[in-house]
Amino acid sequence: MKTLSLLLCTLIQVSLFAQNTVSGKVIDHQGVPIIGANVYLQGTYDGTATNEDGQFSFETNEKGEQTLLVSSISFETYSKTADISIFKNVFIKLKDDVNTLDAVTVNAGTFKVGDNAKVTALKPLDIVTTAGALGDFLGALQTLPGTSNVAEDGRLFVRGGDAEETQIFVDGMRVFTPYSPSANNIPSRGRLSPFLFKGITFSTGGYSAEYGQALSSVLLLNSIDEPQEEKTEISVMSVGVGLGNTQKWKKSSLSLNTSYINLAPYQKLYSDTNEWHKPVESIGGEAVYRYRFNNDGLLKVYGAYSSVNFDLTQEDINEIDGVRFGLKNRNLYVNTSYKDFLEKDWSIAIGISFANDRSDLNFSSADITDVENSAHFKVALNKYFSSRYKLSFGTEYFITNFTENYNNDTIENNYGFNNNILSSFIETDIFFSKKLATKVGIRGDYAELLQEFNLSPRISLAYKSGANSQFSLAYGEFFQNPKNEYLKFNADFSAENTSHWIANYQYVKNKQIFRVEAYYKDYNDLVKYDTPLALPTSNYSNLGNGYAKGLDVFWRDNKTIKNTEYWLSYSYLDTEREYKNYPTKATPNFTAKHNTSLVVKHWIEDWKSQTGLSYNFASGRTYTDPSKEGFLTEQAKNFHSLNFNYAYLISQQKILYFSISNVLGTQNVNGYQYSDQTNTKGLFDRRAISLAADRFFFVGFFWTISDNKNDNQLDNL
Repeated sequence: MKTLSLLLCTLIQVSLFAQNTVSGKVIDHQGVPIIGANVYLQGTYDGTATNEDGQFSFETNEKGEQTLLVSSISFETYSKTADISIFKNVFIKLKDDVNTLDAVTVNAGTFKVGDNAKVTALKPLDIVTTAGALGDFLGALQTLPGTSNVAEDGRLFVRGGDAEETQIFVDGMRVFTPYSPSANNIPSRGRLSPFLFKGITFSTGGYSAEYGQALSSVLLLNSIDEPQEEKTEISVMSVGVGLGNTQKWKKSSLSLNTSYINLAPYQKLYSDTNEWHKPVESIGGEAVYRYRFNNDGLLKVYGAYSSVNFDLTQEDINEIDGVRFGLKNRNLYVNTSYKDFLEKDWSIAIGISFANDRSDLNFSSADITDVENSAHFKVALNKYFSSRYKLSFGTEYFITNFTENYNNDTIENNYGFNNNILSSFIETDIFFSKKLATKVGIRGDYAELLQEFNLSPRISLAYKSGANSQFSLAYGEFFQNPKNEYLKFNADFSAENTSHWIANYQYVKNKQIFRVEAYYKDYNDLVKYDTPLALPTSNYSNLGNGYAKGLDVFWRDNKTIKNTEYWLSYSYLDTEREYKNYPTKATPNFTAKHNTSLVVKHWIEDWKSQTGLSYNFASGRTYTDPSKEGFLTEQAKNFHSLNFNYAYLISQQKILYFSISNVLGTQNVNGYQYSDQTNTKGLFDRRAISLAADRFFFVGFFWTISDNKNDNQLDNL
């Protein structure tokens, strides 16, 4: 019996002697103890949690080299491998997890749209439910600060830059001709359907080194990776019809959209100041095919085709019978992209886009045919080293071939150019802590036509000043080749360039967003010429320059009023340029010093209806009065437009929709055209430049057919 007792005591002593104690204290970067952190040895059940003082202690029978792990919400997991004897009275400091929702984001100059965006200024629903936008996502974006109201044009004009200074990308690939062509004082529309995109990033300046050939802004569109279900969508509208269908399979899906638009019936009911020989008629279609491989690779093929045809005579003060203008345009765009995750935290994105655009124009006695073939090839790699350090780099190649045939009663000329651009970029994201982060990059572009290489450094810095607020700074240099209308006549240019300085403050809390951003842009090497229009005989140079500075303010509230959301934008812009045929530095006539937008949307539950209002204001734009001294020194009257829309659910999948732009019929003036000669009183006659129609009405019926009877197209209106 004594022998057995002695043996048990010996075994217990040996067991106790074999155990090791793991102990220590866990704190954050400020030295504050972390309560409830999980502390354990990897691959075992040995561990514990820290107490109110951040301390921990547990016993283990493990020997030799072990890995100690410490984890806690909002902190990076701590890991250390060493001999078990080392883990006694250890002092562990956890780093903030920079991937948490309350971490800093680098966002100077950038608005993001989509459910995955940490900072959402507009949702996908907003893109097409904004009154006055007429279903065009570009119209909705013009309610954001930094944009200028150029109602008769319709394209994006950002922070003192003209429309060509903003570039649009789909899944990282360039869209070379994103707007449908139009006539003077008739706003153009975006070619791309908003229904196919899950997220939109609108950078008004200081954007990533991954993107170039844009002096002012980039608009990044990301198409839907995978549709939620199969469905068919039917549209019957006052201007045409539309049909869409989505099919899903195990690893792939296909979405198709087609539309036919004919404004002839509308023009008979609501005529405008133009004499229409053939009202606008267009047909278009889009298709997206997606295939997901077993290794998580995703292939997307996007294709779009559109054809537009119209013929009209427009008023001109110097032509008694007006100016006749006809256009036939067809456009094909194909975009293929592939993304995949590789080993050791690498990822790759490969893309190819191609565009063919042909326009046959009849302008007075001249026939003009423009053909542009463009392509974009891109490879980008990303390496995730840790939550604090990420690296991305890549290369891309742009090809543009442009030809123009000009033919009138006496002459026939051919113009054109080939312009290929090779670009590379490298960029890193560094998170010093959950409060401080930076993005640093550089981009290089070589233009074969210009025989010129340019380097563009970019840097952004963000600091989280509070639980719901942060400050951001950004600087960048940006280059862009001269426009096609210059390159077709002359290739002896340098790239136009500008520098951006941006300071941003943002506050986000409980479905409310407040942003204020100041900026300064310095333009150099802008194109100048010495004739009224850019002509083959013009003398060209890069002696132009200019500046743009201003303040943008944005407020959005989805919380205060039940079933109501609204946002308010204000932009102040001070800009001058000496470029084109400007005799002196002046404020361009496409800019307004003050731009304000108010958008309100309200859901009426009892009526099963959504109503929307938007109000747009812009101070008067500049124009030149030949009877007075000065160039672009006069100012037109202020712009006002109140817009309304209404959607009624006839049943869950059937919607009746109505909208009217410029409800009050305000007769806005965008400038004046003066006669070439004085009248008998020695004065120059003039006419106001305004939209052909003060109002536009739209009525539509939308029907969704799907297995899920709750789906409808309200999100698409």
